[in-house]
Amino acid sequence: MAAPCCHGCWLLPLLMLLAAAGALGAEGASLVLVQLDVESLLPSAAAASCPTPQEQRPGAATATRMPIVHQHGPCSPLADKHGKKAPSHTEILVADQRRVEYIHRRVSDTTGRMRRQKQSAPVELPPGTPSSSTPASSLSSSATSTNLPASSGRALNTGNYVVPIRLGTPAARFTVVFDTGSDTTWVQCQPCVAYCYRQKEPLFNPTKSTTYANISCTSSYCSDLDSSGCSGGHCLYAVQYGDGSYTVGFYAQDTLTLGYDTVKDFRFGCGEKNRGLFGKSAGLMGLGRGSTSLPVQAYDKYSGVFAYCIPATSAGTGFLDFGPGAPAAANARLTPMLVDNGPTFYYVGMTGIKVGGHLLSIPGTVFSDAGALVDSGTVITRLPPSAYEPLRSAFAKGMEGLGYKTAPAFSILDTCYDLTGYQGGSIVLPAVSLVFQGGACLDVDASGILYVVDVSQACLAFAANDDDTDVTIVGNTQQKTYSVLYDLGKKVVGFAPRAC
Repeated sequence: MAAPCCHGCWLLPLLMLLAAAGALGAEGASLVLVQLDVESLLPSAAAASCPTPQEQRPGAATATRMPIVHQHGPCSPLADKHGKKAPSHTEILVADQRRVEYIHRRVSDTTGRMRRQKQSAPVELPPGTPSSSTPASSLSSSATSTNLPASSGRALNTGNYVVPIRLGTPAARFTVVFDTGSDTTWVQCQPCVAYCYRQKEPLFNPTKSTTYANISCTSSYCSDLDSSGCSGGHCLYAVQYGDGSYTVGFYAQDTLTLGYDTVKDFRFGCGEKNRGLFGKSAGLMGLGRGSTSLPVQAYDKYSGVFAYCIPATSAGTGFLDFGPGAPAAANARLTPMLVDNGPTFYYVGMTGIKVGGHLLSIPGTVFSDAGALVDSGTVITRLPPSAYEPLRSAFAKGMEGLGYKTAPAFSILDTCYDLTGYQGGSIVLPAVSLVFQGGACLDVDASGILYVVDVSQACLAFAANDDDTDVTIVGNTQQKTYSVLYDLGKKVVGFAPRAC
């Protein structure tokens, strides 16, 4: 039986205080509130010491565990020690919007759902960024005459989280972005045929690994790729992302080490021509549902089960687990994984939203018509306009009753508040819960309700899609502190609270 909603919420006991503040819901019912330490979401919190990440040995009752951190946070091995600034909030949200637009196009293309086209506002990209109109022919390796087409769009953004892996024999350590919206894992490799972006760690050198092997063009594994080519009998891969970034190289296999565990003959892209907005990571770990993804390749070892926990702040450390022994499996609130809705993504059925403990009056067809998916790489949750407006209205009413001062909108976020004067203390917010098929709830942690630009501009961390037909995307801000469980065998997605 699914756990009830607002398991992690608390009801302020002094109802007279609530009444005095005007924090009452429909028909005078009290609001369920959550408490938030304002200081924890401000940049000063990032100066806190980072906990020492621990990798966990696999055992009969445990999973393989690796630490995850925000790639631009102070705990990241990719953090710049020389004062180079992390992406601004504007850059993060612009990149997030581009990712969302790609996901909507991809879902429309792969499911046959028609969506209304809307002309997006022009996006300013940093100098030197490849254009999304980069011709596929220019992505072919200059070391060969092979004209390797690029697949039409994946998407990254600057708000991703990273995890350590080791590759090869002897094993070399790399820090990669993990992404449930991508299938193929890849790292930058020597030699760089034309261009490799600057990463923090040395590039992977396949000649130094005794277990490395290129995959043949005639192998069925080569045909698993969305976009492939052939050079000297060896399989080539190419992925072009929605922001114009791309990676091209040989499709290969080698020993992958996760924590203390190994996956032999793991297939990945050995990128020799890579350009774009990848930060200083060594590459990407694909955790989607496609045949080239890590969960599918390692299904016999991990039974298609993995879980991650995103920390409450960029100065925190979460984890990535592989295997059915993941602690989240024991107490997760489960909802069906809708595998027939399309490839790669993790589709679920959202059925409702609660604000302050009260279920909003939103027709079920609003959610069923759009569909929904859970994504590790999207920052801000996107909702159909017909669901977002009731959420925004109910939250704003609750915040007004609690006496908070409004602030101007910021980027895609239109419901903002000025928290000046609350530094060093705690505030209360109307609780927000997302309800899914089977009765499972994701009671959003207090750290995931507001997106704090600065103390004078803290915004509701949800946004509306362009149209009610666009798929709902549950973003990583709303997933904070939860162990989000994916079980390909049982076809369920789960949410276990207070995991990190």
